[in-house]
Amino acid sequence: MKLGIVTPVLTLLPRAHARWERTGTFDDVVTVVREAERLGYHHCTCSEHVGIPVDVAAVRGARYWDPLATFGALAQATSSIRLATHVLVLGYHHPLEIAKRYGTLDVVSGGRLVLGVGVGSLAEEFELLGAPFADRGSRADDALRALRAALSRREPAYEGEHYRFSGFVIDPCAVQERVPLWVGGRTARSLRRAVELGDGWAPFGLRTDELGALLARARDTEAWARRERPLEVVLQAEHPLDPIGEPRRVAEQVERFRAIGATALNVRFVHRSRAHYCEQLAALRTIL
Repeated sequence: MKLGIVTPVLTLLPRAHARWERTGTFDDVVTVVREAERLGYHHCTCSEHVGIPVDVAAVRGARYWDPLATFGALAQATSSIRLATHVLVLGYHHPLEIAKRYGTLDVVSGGRLVLGVGVGSLAEEFELLGAPFADRGSRADDALRALRAALSRREPAYEGEHYRFSGFVIDPCAVQERVPLWVGGRTARSLRRAVELGDGWAPFGLRTDELGALLARARDTEAWARRERPLEVVLQAEHPLDPIGEPRRVAEQVERFRAIGATALNVRFVHRSRAHYCEQLAALRTIL
């Protein structure tokens, strides 16, 4: 089972971050990610929000480092760990904008991009950016199809419901022949979108039993049967893990995820400092 980290410092979620993260620096991020890489972790994550309304920040948090700038710097500080947007909001960008910017990241990182994407739900942010909100679901579906046609292609062409392009050169483009597209979300629709258009599903904010029920229903669909590649199922525990303090409980949680079909985990830890975080990274590796 692949392991990835929900990178500390880069986001501050209410009641979910440690105190030290408030004053954490990019040097702290580099130290943690390098240690995760040394221990064989598959990926680190960074989420996208441009602006959070003040009255929403208490619920969603206010800090979100920009994933493109952050991963560009991390690409130069690491050599093998993958860089996973979790998630990039499709409605905020034209697909070719994503293909160019994140294709360039794939180049500078040596083919380590994982493009985690989502539909988005913060209406005020859509309005701030002048992005359509009401039809964001159908736009996201079309954007996923357009990205599959455009990523890794120097002269991409696509014609869909919302996006159409041809006759343009995108140079550089991604070096991976097939950049993994992981669909985020917490609904049955997000899972259907992943099954039909993506390479993986990376949900959040759901209990294990809810995840299991959604996956069981999805496996009985024609869309799942038609897939040419196995779907990556990238799950995340509802609460932070404490492999040092509760190794048995953590092992049991991981086995529950494995039993419902998880192929990878996005991990959050109980931690009191950068050093403690790194100790938790190592402790989880001894369990798995």
